Amino acid sequence: MAADVAAEQVSDGVLSVRDLTVRYDGSAALNGVSFSVAEGEILALLGPSGSGKSTLLHAIAGFLAPTAGEIWLHGHRVASPSRMTAPERRDVAMVFQNYALWPHMSVLDTVAYPMRRRRIPGATARQSARRILDRLHIGQLAVRRPAELSGGERQRVGLARALARDASLYLFDEPTAHLDTHVRGIFLEELVTRQRASGAAALYATHDAEEALGLADRVALLDGGRVVQVGSPEQVYARPADLWAARLTGPASLLSASVVEVDGEAWTLDIAGSRAVVSCDRPGGPSEGIQRFLVRPGWAGVGGGLPGEVRAVWFRGPHCDYLVETGCGDVVLREPDIPRHQVGDRLSWGLHRVWMFDAGAAPAADAGVGTG
Repeated sequence: MAADVAAEQVSDGVLSVRDLTVRYDGSAALNGVSFSVAEGEILALLGPSGSGKSTLLHAIAGFLAPTAGEIWLHGHRVASPSRMTAPERRDVAMVFQNYALWPHMSVLDTVAYPMRRRRIPGATARQSARRILDRLHIGQLAVRRPAELSGGERQRVGLARALARDASLYLFDEPTAHLDTHVRGIFLEELVTRQRASGAAALYATHDAEEALGLADRVALLDGGRVVQVGSPEQVYARPADLWAARLTGPASLLSASVVEVDGEAWTLDIAGSRAVVSCDRPGGPSEGIQRFLVRPGWAGVGGGLPGEVRAVWFRGPHCDYLVETGCGDVVLREPDIPRHQVGDRLSWGLHRVWMFDAGAAPAADAGVGTG
């Protein structure tokens, strides 16, 4: 008996997902997914629609059973093909895409309910609930019921209810999808503040790369039910595992160049007959011949010794982006303020950083540019 109990308990952070597979009608929505989340950590799940983000969160919450693999919370196994711990016993709070609000409860009672479940007196729970509602700018909705709310208002109520629960793990399924920019910023600030103060862990599913990179301690990239890469925001952005990962995490250009010389992280490249010394922190020496290099907009700019012609201009507000045709591929350049060049202008540009993919990671035939 003691051996059986020991086998059900391990220490591996707040959450450990091990070789998790979930199948629907014979098709794998998740396929061999593994990762862990530490106490106080926010892990963003970044991927397009259909990548498995929602399925993963529902499995962790206890609404879906694994076809294979295991889920562990606080060192206890809570899910396997042969064993499932009920959702209400998992100490997990989840915000759903479809709100999942109780139709018979007012907004105030909905947000106070998780605190009442923890035996907090009613008056105290309602007072705390009202503070959360005010923080999310929906205090005026306290007496309304879900049928009287807009979609965005329902989403904020669902967020408030999750924030009101003192859980050890929060699961957010694209929680800002229906929020405007201002309210989204308020919610994300409140989420991080409460999460840091409580020491709770969080899994945050999103298709918005900027949101994931700005919010999370680590980011897991999902594609077709598989984890493609897990790393810090800086790692997945600056050193993506492959071209797909590069384009998922932000604007990405691919340039063809040969390596002339390597001196630590200082690489001299031959770019269509012109030389450029750039920073590349890829370990190991480069291969011979023409290589394919990732260039982010912030790694290149107007002015320098490389020639090009402007093919498109995008004004982004705080900065502008130029799509420039060069002798080694199209590249997106970024500079602050309003555009100074127009389509058809010839200009010079410079390059100060690149990332070289491993062999096979960036197909030579794919010369497209992601503009974000």
